Amino acid sequence: MTTVFANPGSTELRFLRDFPADFRYVMALQEAAVVGMADAYAQITGNAAFVQLHSAGGVGNAMGALFTAYRNAAPLVIVAGQQTRAMLPSEPFLFAADATTLPRPYVKWALEPARAEDVPAAIARACAVAMERPYGPAFVSVPEDDWDRDAQPHSAHRVYGDVAPDPAAVAALASALDAARAPAIVAGAGVDRDGAADLLVRLAERLGAPVWASALASRCGFPEDHPQFAGALPRVRSGVVEKLRDADLVLVLGAPVFNYHVHAEGPFLPEGATLFHLTDDPSVASYAVAGTSIVAALRPALEQLLPRVKERPPFATPRARPRAEASEPMSIEFVLQTLAAVVPRDAIVVEEAPSSHTFLHDYLPLQPGGFFTSASGSLGFAMPAAVGAALAAPHRRVVGLIGDGSAQYTIQTLWSAARERLPIVYAILNNRGYGAMKSFVEMQGSQRSPSFAIEAIDLVAIAAGYGCRARRITRAGELRTALEEALRANEPVLLDIVVDTTARKLH
Repeated sequence: MTTVFANPGSTELRFLRDFPADFRYVMALQEAAVVGMADAYAQITGNAAFVQLHSAGGVGNAMGALFTAYRNAAPLVIVAGQQTRAMLPSEPFLFAADATTLPRPYVKWALEPARAEDVPAAIARACAVAMERPYGPAFVSVPEDDWDRDAQPHSAHRVYGDVAPDPAAVAALASALDAARAPAIVAGAGVDRDGAADLLVRLAERLGAPVWASALASRCGFPEDHPQFAGALPRVRSGVVEKLRDADLVLVLGAPVFNYHVHAEGPFLPEGATLFHLTDDPSVASYAVAGTSIVAALRPALEQLLPRVKERPPFATPRARPRAEASEPMSIEFVLQTLAAVVPRDAIVVEEAPSSHTFLHDYLPLQPGGFFTSASGSLGFAMPAAVGAALAAPHRRVVGLIGDGSAQYTIQTLWSAARERLPIVYAILNNRGYGAMKSFVEMQGSQRSPSFAIEAIDLVAIAAGYGCRARRITRAGELRTALEEALRANEPVLLDIVVDTTARKLH
């Protein structure tokens, strides 16, 4: 870990003294942005990212983003400052009471070392824990004067943590797939996290099976321009059963069984269907609502499964994709379709537009390794995650596809993007309000809910204030040219794209 993501205070200054020249220091103006940047950086690099926060106040400000990092399975080593040890008995200014309790339950492990000399070992252990499956954040609280104490060099220690599947379980799964009349696959973020999308493509083609994206998946596990991609599962139980109605065996890979947002009664699977589940997270396996779960890393599991499965006739019926027409104001679908036409296939799309998420899979086909969103539903992820993505993959274009409401949670990130001169396109879908809330109000039939409109926010002026180029797009004919110009820029560009305010069905 040689990149430090931080928003420091006085209790962190001794750590920063004589900062080494071969380290990179990336500062944000608010702690949620710090964690969001590190979250995406860790996911893309596949290694733990180092986060520095300021005592209890900084950790408190970061808690929503920490919740998201935990749900995203992002390996983070979070080091927060604590007051000088000699002052702790009198609970001084900036004192963090119960420092290790505050970030729970959204860290895997937390420690304030008993001795200053134990700090290096604690940070090393935090890194090891963060990189154990399932990946996630770990936390160390460090009194500020500890950095001035001598310590013995800490020996390097490497942990190999892949979890191999039970061979008997893989054999049982292979036999069930061979016996199935119409298998279907559900792909989640874990497939991409393990770099197993290529193996999933081979398995799907061998089985001739449709592949569904798990509802609200935070990463893309299967190329969505592949003819066997069937779409995204709904986030409601009855909708999942309806989409999978033709399957007699459902194979869920790297996702929960299932990811619901809206409650509905009824069965979890189509009548007569069986289910197998591959996940590297024992907790996710424990609360699966049906079937047989196999706990294993996805890549070795698929490597063992593939040669055991018999080849079937090729998939015959690719689904037709809808088309959107230009209109004014523009529809969300038209904006996504235009993005699909101009964004490079190897670009990274970081998304946080809740009222638009349902349409992504139809109009902006996603790619493994090229899509990141929040697994938690907590807002504020995408603005800083775009910065983390650009730092982690400097030779790839990054597009932040973000709602105007979501953008407000960590809008300060524009300063970091401009400071680092990162080539990010922030495509803000501006429907002048919290569109998802409007959709749920209509779904519930409420007649007297408060307004969720957001009026009179000048995103172009805000971006300029943070040193970021910006432009407002109101006409469909301007959109493609504006996106192409922004994608060629060697600095961050915000496009405030005005879209219609129609409430959309989200489930």
